[in-house]
Amino acid sequence: MKFQIQWSRREFLKTVAGAGAMTIMNPLSAWAADEPDPRVAKIVADTIGIDTHNHIDAPFVAAEVPGPHIDLAGEMKKSGLSAICMTFAVDRPELRSPGDAYERFKNAMDSMDKQLSQNDIQRSLNIADLRTAHQKRQPTIIQSVEGGHFLEGKVERLEEAYKRGLRHLGLLHDNDAMVPLGDVYTNPVRWGGLTAFGADVIRECNRLGILIDLAHANPETVGAALKLAVHPVIISHTGLDTQLGQNPEMAKMMKPRLISKEQAKIVANAGGVIGIWSHLAETPLEYAQNVRALVDIIGIDHVCIGTDTKLTPSYRAPGAQGNQRPERVGERTNLAWKDQQFGFYYAVVDAMLKTGFNADEIGKVGGGNFSRLFEAATAGR
Repeated sequence: MKFQIQWSRREFLKTVAGAGAMTIMNPLSAWAADEPDPRVAKIVADTIGIDTHNHIDAPFVAAEVPGPHIDLAGEMKKSGLSAICMTFAVDRPELRSPGDAYERFKNAMDSMDKQLSQNDIQRSLNIADLRTAHQKRQPTIIQSVEGGHFLEGKVERLEEAYKRGLRHLGLLHDNDAMVPLGDVYTNPVRWGGLTAFGADVIRECNRLGILIDLAHANPETVGAALKLAVHPVIISHTGLDTQLGQNPEMAKMMKPRLISKEQAKIVANAGGVIGIWSHLAETPLEYAQNVRALVDIIGIDHVCIGTDTKLTPSYRAPGAQGNQRPERVGERTNLAWKDQQFGFYYAVVDAMLKTGFNADEIGKVGGGNFSRLFEAATAGR
């Protein structure tokens, strides 16, 4: 369904900026000094914009559920995104006892159920739900968990999670699970790639209809997982290891988390899609250039958006140290860059146009490529 919209500059600014005074953009950013491209609003309206890796914090303790109210609907509207893969990870702080990960998972899901209800947002369980939400201009989420820690060696818990709405599973996160699933790319090699339990989890995801995310997996784990996966997989948040940005300290920290050209081609040749995060990009233009660099290697059909940011504020448990910690630039999706004037997807679409992408290409990177994988994984369900 196409929406024919005519936008004046005043209408565009009102739509993407919301209430309040407009901030002045950095005059050193050449792209930002220009008028917003008049095609931006129409492309945002026409495409299903999806952030394939967006963290929404949730309490891990039952007594704290659901936590402070979050304006998820408002932040999504401001961003221009149609959907996010709403994710959480349970391995921080450190897991100490058997059962901790599972308890955190259940409490986080309870919290998200209530927060979604308060925001009048539904989970999209399949491609039809996603398309219907977009047609109705209703924000939606795809439930994701980063790391299989909550399984604790019990593959049957995947079906429980599926019944609660899980449709996107990151196999690994920073720390090994109690029963490991595979080698994490930033940790010493311990398991020789995918473990037997990790293989069982992939088979069960195939059976149920859960999209497999291989972010944080080392090359051996990725290679073994690709042999088992019935449908193409996603690596939701990374970047090309040649695109290190302007901040040497950030580049040093992030380099082990980036993907090589060779590894990217392996994933793409298996039909997969790789998400570009907003780290290592100081402006939307640099972000668009990072997208371009990967597109030039693996093609327009295999790249998506996966910011690894948060639409809503970080959760701090009552009385926890760091409650008053100020948010850093780049932590929040709609504040991904210094002096960001527009919501995230508006800024990215504008920058991609100025980098030479056309509307169809933006639609693929913006959400079309992820939608293809999501449809394949959940087909018939």
